[in-house]
Amino acid sequence: MAFDDKTLVCRDCGREFIFTSGEQEFYESRGLLNEPRRCQECRQVKKRGSYGQQQGPREMHKTVCASCGTECEVPFLPRGDRPVYCDECFATTRGQR
Repeated sequence: MAFDDKTLVCRDCGREFIFTSGEQEFYESRGLLNEPRRCQECRQVKKRGSYGQQQGPREMHKTVCASCGTECEVPFLPRGDRPVYCDECFATTRGQR
């Protein structure tokens, strides 16, 4: 069966993209029944797992380790209801389990 290029609209960014005849043949050879819903750029972003998230460095929060008492930084906001450990103490507590 011969395929013709199709113009589709990305569900995430709304831009048009081409679903080429070669891609259609590939989909058919793999038994894939649904056409892609995202353009190549949005597929790559989703594959990386960063879709909908800000790019750039993580926001770090200063706290005191519950085990050794040294000041450390963690990538989450401590709530106070659970102990927070520095990297070394965290690795030690993980090894005990």
